[in-house]
Amino acid sequence: MVAPEVQALYRDALVWDQHACLPLTLDADFEMVRRHADAGVAFVSINVGFAPHGTADTMAVLSGFRNRVLADPRRYILARSAGDVIEAAATGKLAVAFDLEDTNPLEGHVELVQTYYDLGVRTMLMTYNRRNLAGCGCLDEEDDGLTEFGRDVVAEMNRVGMVVDASHCSHRSSMELFEISRAPVICSHSGARSVYEHPRNLRDEQMRACAATGGVVGICGVGAFLGDNDASVETFVRHIEYALDLVGPKHVGIGTDFVFDLQDLEAELSRNPGLFPRHTPDGPQQFLPPERLPQVAEALLRQGHSTETVLAVLGRNFLRVAEQVWR
Repeated sequence: MVAPEVQALYRDALVWDQHACLPLTLDADFEMVRRHADAGVAFVSINVGFAPHGTADTMAVLSGFRNRVLADPRRYILARSAGDVIEAAATGKLAVAFDLEDTNPLEGHVELVQTYYDLGVRTMLMTYNRRNLAGCGCLDEEDDGLTEFGRDVVAEMNRVGMVVDASHCSHRSSMELFEISRAPVICSHSGARSVYEHPRNLRDEQMRACAATGGVVGICGVGAFLGDNDASVETFVRHIEYALDLVGPKHVGIGTDFVFDLQDLEAELSRNPGLFPRHTPDGPQQFLPPERLPQVAEALLRQGHSTETVLAVLGRNFLRVAEQVWR
């Protein structure tokens, strides 16, 4: 239980979670997303596809999730604009947008960026751990950076207003994204490699380059990346504080990467072992759940961070990027 003054601050905050994961199936229980609303979150981006998925599978899942949002306007708002998120925060609803964790759902067709955007996808990663048509991933031994297709995708994302995401990308691919994008680039759900050595975490120069675009480093809540399967509030805050010291309070946010269904995650790991080396710890994977976010706010305040900084990390920074990028 957090202190009353922290509860008051959290109630007035616009809390933004830049990445969370439902099972990527048509029969997924979308009501699991209500955990975010019950935890006082105003916005969540739900993944609708990653590296194993082509256009047909991704469109099916996206359409199903989108219809669930639109069918319940008393509780959800489909976040088409930053104003929709502000409205959700003011009315106690949950604003939902969608993200792609790889460019494979494009199947090589740049023009699909506009289609996905029109259906509610507001963020897309270039690669998911491994090389694809767009570039290299963080687990590739050889790093050739972005391809021409990847550069074309970035230009189209800039044009339509979709946020470019460098999480899961290789070092060179990410640095090239930061260089060529004409809009702020984010790292939606990553950690600090200087805090915990893991290929999914960001080097200092990546975090600085992300911030230089006007973007935001979203700290993830996955124990495997935070440190020895430790998804405690203390470890999560340690990564946040490192990022705050490195890039400043305007460029740090939260992307929990919370997985609602752990059985589905285990099945996904089994189906695609090449995508997930070093992702599977001994014992069940640990995640920071949305219910712990008030404790995160309290921990940051106790460490001496200002109310303004805490509100920025909780959501205002990602809101600023949406205001700049979404069309």
